[in-house]
Amino acid sequence: MTIETLRAFYENKRVLITGHTGFKGAWLTRILTLAGAKVTGYSLTLPTDPSLFEIAGLEETMDSIIGDIRDLGHLRRVFEEAKPEIVFHLAAQPIVRESYKEPVYTYETNVMGTVNILECVRHTPGVRSFLNVTTDKVYENKEWEYGYRECDNLDGYDPYSNSKSCSELVTHSYKKSFFEDGRCAISTARAGNVIGGGDFAADRIIPDCVRAAAAGKTIIVRNPHSIRPFQHVMEPLAIYLTIAMKQYEDRAYEGYYNVGPDDRDCVATGTLADLFCTAWGNGQTWENQWMGGPHEANFLKLDCSRIKHVFGWTPRYSVKEAVEKTVEWSREYLEGADMMEVMDRQIREFFV
Repeated sequence: MTIETLRAFYENKRVLITGHTGFKGAWLTRILTLAGAKVTGYSLTLPTDPSLFEIAGLEETMDSIIGDIRDLGHLRRVFEEAKPEIVFHLAAQPIVRESYKEPVYTYETNVMGTVNILECVRHTPGVRSFLNVTTDKVYENKEWEYGYRECDNLDGYDPYSNSKSCSELVTHSYKKSFFEDGRCAISTARAGNVIGGGDFAADRIIPDCVRAAAAGKTIIVRNPHSIRPFQHVMEPLAIYLTIAMKQYEDRAYEGYYNVGPDDRDCVATGTLADLFCTAWGNGQTWENQWMGGPHEANFLKLDCSRIKHVFGWTPRYSVKEAVEKTVEWSREYLEGADMMEVMDRQIREFFV
């Protein structure tokens, strides 16, 4: 898929993104803007300081609305004004460890937020395509050696993972209860761990690596043996855009899809840290320093056979290339480059 392919479909389409100020949301916003879409974003204030959305100057390129996904009244007014044709739902409380500290807020945001967005879609006749972005952690994780399929049980362990399982079930119910008339296609996408330039979140391995390396410190890795499906941020965004486009044109494409890397790129966190240190250079090192904490999965990967079969999709970057692209972006940021130009270049390099 190329930017030109995206432009052929998305140009002048009215698109609403929740969570547009976040890491994935900011990249998705920029891709859609380059494709000529009329983008409206609905999100809380900037989730991190610094923030990709701010340092790239994305607010100047779209209609950015600050609001809480839990505020149904405000969200309805935004839908009435924006009149979206396509909706991407990314707004979430996305951190596992934070969900143990703030479980009520996590469930309110991730479950009732999904109810609210689907209520707005239900009452907005012009919406033709809706995609709810969840997570690979929606599954009941039995720590087995093979990937989870879309038909496996949804029963996340911690409040974050479980709230996203609930978000899936809410979507399934709304789809069967209110959208069988065919006026709007409904899908969910269950993506693995994403990495890339501009992620400044706490308690994530690559942002922790960048912060330590930039400060000339040893990287602290709290769980180096946990295995996760790591992929560059543009991998899932490309398939989100594909799902939304294809189901807009033909409801036969709607469904529930795993989005993850090939098995070779489901690697231990310590391996990811090794790749980062090699890409960063300067003798960068890491050390294992378990500091305790609540339960987190040790082994998790996805079976992505369905999305490969339905859309002919294959990952573009290996995990090594994903880390290298992240380091490239991070070094340019630290050197004071124009980050919108860097984003645009990396987007065009991916969509060729």
